Amino acid sequence: MKRIICLVCLYLLTCGAKLQAQTFNVNINRPQHFAVQVPDGNYRVTLTLGSPERAAETVVRAENRRLMLERVTTKKREQRQISFCVNKRTPYINKELNVKIKDRERDYKTWNDSLDLEFAASPAVTRIVIEPDTTAQTVYLCGNSTVTDQPYDPYCSWGQMLPCWFDDKVCISNHAESGLTARTFIASNRLEQVCSHLRAGDIVICEFGHNDEKEHLPGDGAWYHYIYNLKIFIDRVRQCGADIIFCTPTQRRFFEDDGKTIRSTHGEFPAAMRSIAERENVPCIDLTSMTTTFYQALGAEGSKKSLVHYSAGTFRGQSSTLADNTHFNPYGAYEVAKMVIEGLHNISIPSVNNLLSHLRIKWTHFDASTPDSPASFHWCWSDLSDTRKPDGN
Repeated sequence: MKRIICLVCLYLLTCGAKLQAQTFNVNINRPQHFAVQVPDGNYRVTLTLGSPERAAETVVRAENRRLMLERVTTKKREQRQISFCVNKRTPYINKELNVKIKDRERDYKTWNDSLDLEFAASPAVTRIVIEPDTTAQTVYLCGNSTVTDQPYDPYCSWGQMLPCWFDDKVCISNHAESGLTARTFIASNRLEQVCSHLRAGDIVICEFGHNDEKEHLPGDGAWYHYIYNLKIFIDRVRQCGADIIFCTPTQRRFFEDDGKTIRSTHGEFPAAMRSIAERENVPCIDLTSMTTTFYQALGAEGSKKSLVHYSAGTFRGQSSTLADNTHFNPYGAYEVAKMVIEGLHNISIPSVNNLLSHLRIKWTHFDASTPDSPASFHWCWSDLSDTRKPDGN
């Protein structure tokens, strides 16, 4: 897929000048990228879709491949206008503090100076309006490689699938990164960055455990340092007037010899998270249980279709078979995102009630024991692929 980048720079005429809506008349009629240099913040993006010459199907992803619009179809001569909210940030927090990003992150669209959009499928876009947004409810995601915005196919995580479910009154700000633990998330100033933007009514969703269970310093383990760090998340978020929700770690796909039973690899970490959540009155979504049920429903062989299992040569530069039992592909990530939304439906607090009132896609109850068929899932592969395994496991 040919990559075409349109970079449009917005300059502030005077220090502190108020940013206004910017309108770009375009003719996007094939897969391509579009980028606009803007300061950090949330932005409402409004697209005019449709072509006088043909029917079209437009898929939109933002920044590190966050799915914003999923297969919006327009008939010939039909015109549709649709909006969504994108969070754009750099590592900058304040004059004294930056997020300590990894070397691997330096080329990520997450951290650059522009708001990046990717148009896929057979798009038809004639106008792009970008305006600062200060009113959208923001959902901040904290976690590891199973949550982060994975920048390259075939890897994908549930956090980057979440945005497509919500309208432009909700903004998903994904701060998760591969290989992180609750401790290293805090130490790299990522929690500090989240808290610097939190407002009353916002939500912070945390999933940790995959990498925390591999820390072996004195005092480490599920019942001390792990819950100690989770308590820091609770206290800091609540000090800002926002709500916090925990997700137990997604299960790894390891079947026992019977081909039916999933081996538990997280030890006591899910129980420890549930324990502190109960003690501190934090809502907790049991992704460990739901993903276990999910794998069992698909079966030992079928469950490979939810993870990065691909034969050699499937992707450019892929010389060997990929067989990753931790990291999701787009189908698996999409299904786990539905598990998160199902979990949110079981939480009755004002901020979550407001969040769910802005679902863009009609919601039906999701049961992990009867997942969507992998064959029914459609994904437009990006022109950006990298078969290197993300940090962590």
